[in-house]
Amino acid sequence: MAFPRNGLTSAAPADTRLKLKIARKWTSAEGIVAIDLTASDGAPLPAFTAGSHIDLFLPGGFTRQYSLRNDPRERHRYAIGVLREPGGRGGSAYVHDRLNVGDLIDTSRPRNAFELDETAPFSLLLAGGIGVTPILAMAYRLSSLGRDFEFHYCARSADRLAFRDEIEASAFAGKVRFHLDDGPEVQRLSLDRLLAYRPAGAHLYACGPSGFLDAVVSRAKPGWPADAVHREYFANAAPKAQSDQPFRITLASTGRSFDVASGRSIVEVLADNGIDIPVSCEQGICGTCVTRVVSGEPDHRDLVLTDRQRADHMTLCCSRALSAELILDL
Repeated sequence: MAFPRNGLTSAAPADTRLKLKIARKWTSAEGIVAIDLTASDGAPLPAFTAGSHIDLFLPGGFTRQYSLRNDPRERHRYAIGVLREPGGRGGSAYVHDRLNVGDLIDTSRPRNAFELDETAPFSLLLAGGIGVTPILAMAYRLSSLGRDFEFHYCARSADRLAFRDEIEASAFAGKVRFHLDDGPEVQRLSLDRLLAYRPAGAHLYACGPSGFLDAVVSRAKPGWPADAVHREYFANAAPKAQSDQPFRITLASTGRSFDVASGRSIVEVLADNGIDIPVSCEQGICGTCVTRVVSGEPDHRDLVLTDRQRADHMTLCCSRALSAELILDL
């Protein structure tokens, strides 16, 4: 999956980036290209965990985040899938139309804001559209560990099912169910039936469009505890909470304070004062800028933190304050 970004500072300084080669590129489904990235010198790549993503630093200042879909045991490649977004700002179009096999591209090292609990006795994996990418990596990992799981993959039609051949040839093919909205293979997913019962200790993982994820979360609420439901959004389409009232931030380590005006983010204000906070999505969906709150009441506007994490953490890229001041662990 991909996260759009509007372009402040980079999440990965230039000296920590990887220079990778486009080793393979092909059309996996309607509107979706698959890309394999390898080290330009053929060396093993940094390890990653299921649910991880990488940043691609594209010409023109575009940075896009794409989930890794391959088996985390692999060290020779990072495999991603990219959906063409007609209404986007050009990042996906560049990947589709201008990246070619043999090209070199800068990327970040893998990061994970959608971690898999490998100890759970049962995992329920739900994917909508291009949201299959991190879910597929989770399936590979759970299969290699011998864990019990089910994998449900929803798409509009069969020609939009990315990586279908790969899934059907996998060791976990028997655990996968495809759910289609139209065509000769129509079989829609019933979330009410699927989520009516939670096996003991089970965890739920979902990735896809916001409407799909909202439906999953709402159907899961009656029987699934919040800390057992994990989701990753494409973009933060959540309505803005509360107001954009000005507030003050104070750094716990130095006591320095700064005013955050209406319409400005904490990250922007800190950058103006020489304090660089790593950011990536700038929408509260990747977790890069999560920071501990020492005191004060945040106005949470992210889609990455759990309720438990929100008790004393916040995303600095998009969240604001309900109190007059926030003291941050910086």
